[in-house]
Amino acid sequence: MSTPPFLLSIAQMRRLAPHFPLSHGVPRVDDRRVISGIIFVIRRGLQWRDAPAGYGPHKTLYNRFVRWSRMGVFDRIFAALAAKAGTPKRIMIDSTHLKVHRTAASLLERGLFPAASAAPRAA
Repeated sequence: MSTPPFLLSIAQMRRLAPHFPLSHGVPRVDDRRVISGIIFVIRRGLQWRDAPAGYGPHKTLYNRFVRWSRMGVFDRIFAALAAKAGTPKRIMIDSTHLKVHRTAASLLERGLFPAASAAPRAA
């Protein structure tokens, strides 16, 4: 297997690991490699099958992302990391940096994308 182009550091994994669900039965595939692969795919707006081979099978990345999204794992990670930073003085979004695949519009409805806020949504 080739070396992945991007890996989270050991220190970053230590911050994320407390939020991972417990493994039941069969041990999980290397968390560092899989989470790094998920981040790589999402940051570049790739399809799962276009993930570099160094991250392992693309189906593993996809399955972990979907399963953990439905369980709220990524929501908990984002909330914990944001809480440590405190309340921001300014929030800015630059749409030139958002690269969204055409199928991304339905991810929020299907519960596969973390909610931006814990506040109830308007109808």
